[in-house]
Amino acid sequence: MSFGKNLLFLRKMKNNMTQEELADKMAVSRQTVSKWELDAAYPEMDKLLALCELFSCTLDQLVRENMDIAGESYCNIRFEEVEAFRYIQYTVISPEPEEDAIEHARRWAQQLDMQDPLIIGWDFPAVSQEQINVHHMHGYGVALVLPDGFREENLPSEVKKQDRQRYIAITIKDYQIAPFETIPNAYKVLMAYMNTNGLKGKWDGRIIDCFEKEYEQDGARYMDVYIAVE
Repeated sequence: MSFGKNLLFLRKMKNNMTQEELADKMAVSRQTVSKWELDAAYPEMDKLLALCELFSCTLDQLVRENMDIAGESYCNIRFEEVEAFRYIQYTVISPEPEEDAIEHARRWAQQLDMQDPLIIGWDFPAVSQEQINVHHMHGYGVALVLPDGFREENLPSEVKKQDRQRYIAITIKDYQIAPFETIPNAYKVLMAYMNTNGLKGKWDGRIIDCFEKEYEQDGARYMDVYIAVE
């Protein structure tokens, strides 16, 4: 726990606000902000409350929690306009749902003679406590994205369509080293950015509201995590 690290994290989340910009908003010097972030000085209560209001966080979060969860594995928070696409979907509940669902989508792609298929996935929350606690099962859904012009006849599942949608995204490098930590943290980083900057997620049931996309580049494995925004 470090107030200084939390403040630095929130400042970066606030559209990469500079120390000078934060100092102006708090009516203090840039050197004072620097001391706060180094834990060499501590703001008075009125400044703490003003920081909470600016960054849309609670006092407990600012001074007691570890908000700086980004780490070096995460980079390139950005907005992306994902163009409209068609897809077929598969959802599974099992002890290894992500692996099972992705493998199923790969078999579909092979059957359909797709080259370099685009598969995106997301956690499927409709799982009972008995399935989780007793059988150690979880849910995962995938979408096999159909290339432009791909014919819809004789497909193994109903074709669904999604309109063009704006997402906030983040990239994780070498996510597979500790996936149960890095992937949830990626969502937390995005939610922190959205909260700090007053952005609203889009959860209307008509789109894929969040998803993950895996790929390899220059010998490293990456995952992009997306959340739909208004």
